[in-house]
Amino acid sequence: MTTDRSPAYLISLVQELRKLPNETEWLEFKHNNDDPQEIGEYLSALANSAALFGKAHAYLVWGIENGTHAVIGTSFSPLTAKVGNEALENWLLRLLSPKIHFRFYPLEMDGYPLVLLEIGRAFRHPVQFQSNEFIRVGSYKKKLKGFPEKERDLWRIFDQTPFEALIAAENMTSDDVIRLLDYPAYFELLGRPLPDNKSGILEAMVADDLLRRSDAGKWNITNLGAMLLAKKLGDFRVLRRKAVRVIAYKGNSRTETIREQEGTRGYANGFEGLIGFINGLIPTNEIIEQALRRAVPMYPELAIRELVANALLHQDFFITGAGPMIEIFNDRMEVRNPGVPLVKTERFLDSPPRSRNEALASFMRRIGVCEERGSGVDKIVFQTEYFQLPAPVFEVSGDNTVAVLFAHRPLAKMDKADRIRACYLHACLRYVNRDYMTNTTLRERFGIEPGNKSMASRYIREAVEAEVIKLYDEDSAMKLRKYVPFWA
Repeated sequence: MTTDRSPAYLISLVQELRKLPNETEWLEFKHNNDDPQEIGEYLSALANSAALFGKAHAYLVWGIENGTHAVIGTSFSPLTAKVGNEALENWLLRLLSPKIHFRFYPLEMDGYPLVLLEIGRAFRHPVQFQSNEFIRVGSYKKKLKGFPEKERDLWRIFDQTPFEALIAAENMTSDDVIRLLDYPAYFELLGRPLPDNKSGILEAMVADDLLRRSDAGKWNITNLGAMLLAKKLGDFRVLRRKAVRVIAYKGNSRTETIREQEGTRGYANGFEGLIGFINGLIPTNEIIEQALRRAVPMYPELAIRELVANALLHQDFFITGAGPMIEIFNDRMEVRNPGVPLVKTERFLDSPPRSRNEALASFMRRIGVCEERGSGVDKIVFQTEYFQLPAPVFEVSGDNTVAVLFAHRPLAKMDKADRIRACYLHACLRYVNRDYMTNTTLRERFGIEPGNKSMASRYIREAVEAEVIKLYDEDSAMKLRKYVPFWA
């Protein structure tokens, strides 16, 4: 949903709700009932019912007579209401699990004060209030456990509905859509001519599931459309924390920040600008070529592009209050995204592609930002080997996935863990290309002179003892030994 609701929009919405013949599973009218416990249970019931009936939001309206839907006004004031010494809204949010989006809107209609409570639909699992799950049965609020068939249907919906298919903003006019989404970038990125009328623009975006027609004949912007093409992600409340944060630090710690910026645009229309901004913050190294000095980036741009694209595409959007983050230090760059990966980090390089957000990945592939062949990590490892950088790190930290690129470091300054990780990823890269790691290939990877075979042999022995690689053929002669990853 968008962050701002104009008075005109709120009045129009209440008028549409009043036209319904009766209360529904996702709509409740009240007069003055302001019991906090009752409101909390309705939050659970209406959010769950909205998911069950395919609605982006559910509504609770104070000041409307239930039977006639006449405007009668209300004395309920959510902005001043308290439970003990705690504000009502904070009290409700604290007792809800998970923390869904809801908002009270005071408004005036026909001279009467009304209150509209807009409730985001449940996602991933049923919404609980004080550890109890509720549902609407007709116009009645009931505990979900008493209706197992509805509970089964609800879980089936959660399993089948990806985040991209949910609604970011509903009942938008065509002008609203044009204002919120960067439609010229959509056609430019796909290499298609811009239609000469508004209808052609909207229908093209409907075909790509970026838009849907609403029940009221207007437009719903999907999460997919908003994530890809938002002119400003902050316009969509459920997505504003999904903007990418880029932070550059002084030195190698987080104690002093040089610059911090949060992205504003969608992932598709803002990707090239994001990469350019990151490259502008990355330290450079000076090299001398034929008596001329030339500054080169500390990290290969292709590796940066792949890491950032992976963080955007593989994040878990259902984790609220967190988004992708890129942190730049003097000696490394860390790329973090919410969500535990679908495969083990040590198998990133060889695993078949599994997109957590398939529609998002498909569109980004179509515009050339990423591939769905699972070759992104291969490219990152290849680039670090080609430029003889320390091997990257892929790890899980809490409920986040973290990838780290390291600045150039001479082999003599790499520790044992660095060498073992490099040996392992080198063996993986060779294996997925239907080849093997040998003493010769490892010397090339580390830039070791041919006369120092014993040094490469020692590094191979360290990796074998760490059980990350193994000998391919136990009976092979010493000079012909080949090595593969432990899982091969």
